[in-house]
Parts: sequence; structure tokens; C-alpha cells
Amino acid sequence: MRNVHYLFCLAFCLTIYPGCAQTDDVPDKEMQMAVAVQAAPEADRAEATIYGYNSDGEVVTLKEGSNNQICVSDDPTRNGFQCVCYHKDLEPFMARGRALRAEGKSSSEIFDIREQEAKAGTLQLPEQPTTLHLLEGSEGRWDEESGAVVDAKYRYVVYIPWATGESTGLPLKPLVPGGPWLMDPGTHRAHIMISVPD
Repeated sequence: MRNVHYLFCLAFCLTIYPGCAQTDDVPDKEMQMAVAVQAAPEADRAEATIYGYNSDGEVVTLKEGSNNQICVSDDPTRNGFQCVCYHKDLEPFMARGRALRAEGKSSSEIFDIREQEAKAGTLQLPEQPTTLHLLEGSEGRWDEESGAVVDAKYRYVVYIPWATGESTGLPLKPLVPGGPWLMDPGTHRAHIMISVPD
């Protein structure tokens, strides 16, 4: 279970946090914005806040939105494809992760620091279950002709801090393809995973 947790978090962190390498292949602002919102519910796309990447691999704001969604475009320095959209109440959690990653902290260090800060009350976490939408795939890509992401899979991640299997009735691994399960139970990063099956 720990290995599954690590691999998911590594993939997620590589998208949410700034990359280290410079790249000359950063898509233009309009394309990054179009890609970023693909993970969001369609009704929420137009007014979402959008983050993308500059040529140094840093996360930058491409558009200030007016609704509850924050969308992050695909990281051009990373293999495969991944874009995410999450509820604005998750931003303190995400922003703290970006800051720690910029300091050179590892994924396990970031987990431990945020756990301590959440328990101390210095890191604000959502008071209600809060959803992240994720679209990813090793072969995923933006198709200009159709104006959509193709060859990528969809996943819901519902953050519910401190939840356990006992408090939710959820299993700690999927029982059926696409079935919900609880990852990181009992921690600040407890979340329900729902991976849409092929």
C-alpha cells in the first residue's frame, strides 16, 4: 500500500509543484489554458483560475478566475500527460506543497511537514469533503483538431482529512474496478480515490 501511495503522490507532485529543468517546449498561454480546464466539470471551466508553467518550469498564474475551481495545466517537463482541477479550499494545502517542493523537500518530507502543521492548526485544511479532478495517461495528449485531451483517464480524488475506514465505511483498496477506496487513512491527506475504469 505504501508503494502505491508513493507512486500516486510522486506523479501528482510532479504536476502540482514546479519542475527543476528548463524547457524550450512550453506551450503558449492559450494552449495551456485550454488543456488545464479539461479535467474540470464542463460547467466550471470558463470561470476557473488557471495555473501553468513558464520556461523555467515554475508554476505561474495564467488567469484569475471567479468560481471555486483551480486548474493546473500539464507539466511540459514531465513524461506523459496530467492536468488537474481542484476546489479552491484545497489551495492552502497545495500552495504549501509547492513552497516546500521549491525548497527541495522530498515527497515524504512534504507529507510529514504538512501533517505536523495540520495537527498544529497552522495549515488550513478544508472543513468539508473537497474534490480534485485528475486527467492523466502515459499516452495522453492535447488534440488540436478536436480541441480535447485524448488517450487519458479520469480520476476523482475527494480529500476528507483525518477520515478512516471506520469513520467512512470505505475499504482501503478498491473492491471492484473503479470502486471508491480510502488512501492515507487517519492523516491530514486522507482521500477517497475513484478511478474511472476503461
